[in-house]
Amino acid sequence: MRNFLRRDQATLAGPGYAPENSDRLEGIERLDGMQSLDGAIASPLLSDALPQHDGRSPGGRDRARGHDEQRSLWRQAAEFVAQYHREQLEGADPTRRLAEVRTELDATGTYRHTDEELVFGARVAWRNANRCIGRLYWRSLRIRDRRHLSRGEDIAAECVSHLYEAGNAGRIRPLITVFAPDAPGRPAPRIWNEQLIRYAGYTAEDGTVTGDPRNAGLTALARDLGWPGGPGTHFDVLPLVIQEAGRCPQWYPLPPEAVLEVPIEHPEFGWFQLLGLRWHAVPALANMCLEIGGICYPSAPFNGWYMGTEIGARNFADTDRYDLLPVIAARLGLDLRDERSLWRDRALVELNRAVLHSFDRARVTVTDHHTESRRFLTHIGREERNGRQVGADWSWIVPPISGSATPVFHRTYDATERYPAYVHHPDARARAAGLGSFDASDGCPLV
Repeated sequence: MRNFLRRDQATLAGPGYAPENSDRLEGIERLDGMQSLDGAIASPLLSDALPQHDGRSPGGRDRARGHDEQRSLWRQAAEFVAQYHREQLEGADPTRRLAEVRTELDATGTYRHTDEELVFGARVAWRNANRCIGRLYWRSLRIRDRRHLSRGEDIAAECVSHLYEAGNAGRIRPLITVFAPDAPGRPAPRIWNEQLIRYAGYTAEDGTVTGDPRNAGLTALARDLGWPGGPGTHFDVLPLVIQEAGRCPQWYPLPPEAVLEVPIEHPEFGWFQLLGLRWHAVPALANMCLEIGGICYPSAPFNGWYMGTEIGARNFADTDRYDLLPVIAARLGLDLRDERSLWRDRALVELNRAVLHSFDRARVTVTDHHTESRRFLTHIGREERNGRQVGADWSWIVPPISGSATPVFHRTYDATERYPAYVHHPDARARAAGLGSFDASDGCPLV
């Protein structure tokens, strides 16, 4: 058996930023935040207990564990149904819907969200994303319901359709495609890629990487699965790697026309174009679990649009990514030996100017960190007027460049995690790094 499961060091940027769209759930503006179940609504169903087991009899511990899981799922389901009725149905009595959910849980161990619940849950998950600065537009998220699909080739085809629809000839749309959820004894397919579009990282024998070092592990895995690789540039698009339950992961190429890319140039420096930089336009996160009322949708790729610093200050500039600051500084004629020359800072500003200029010139949606910081405070004000607290992770909300020059820097935030939510599970992080476990029973060549 070949074991690819090792400690993962990857981190992930929050979801992007979203323009307006149709497909809007009609709801009320008098909204309440997520509360604990206790006292949330008055319904006898909420206090019903599943059978108790002491766990001491043969098999009792397993049965008790199963009942604990069922009780937890019921509680989460009841909280979500109560929240949905408060926010979307003007506080209507949820008793009938709770009874339906309870009956389905008792019969199958799971339950199915209605179409309206799925839309609401996906949008509120974005509203609750503590690492995302662009949540002002959470109501505009479009939902593509593909819960009936579980075959890898079907999922790959719908991911391509997602990219076409989200790209929208440069007017990026916030979009989520939701595939089958996990169910008892029936895990759903997984997308291994961190984002639908990622650039390969080819590792040479001396340890150097051509392309994006972040994706070196997934690149090696794809090659082991039979992907022949691209032409060997710094920006070869990786195939999708999708795994059906109990089967070996398979790779599926993305057609070039589905990958909207922007060549990077500078508004003043002609030499910038000679660097051959480019970046894709749709930041579609693919390996986070959409969790709604205790149900996990492990394959639910979603996107907003980019903030320029995600590309210019992180993807291009981080030392464990493309590490371009020394290259840019040298081209600018700066003294890299003198820290007081602030060569990194000056190179970072020009690199970010180039990203914004290039996306604007290509007429592809992008936002800047100063504008988005102000919009985030607008979002906080709207939410607080509706009686909801806004959770946020300061270390992610503050931009990676000129942080203290933005208004989001000069305050603290409540870091409480709320549900529904987009959740990163450790095994998903491992898969995104090309790590995982296979054995011969999977019918997989990696043994």
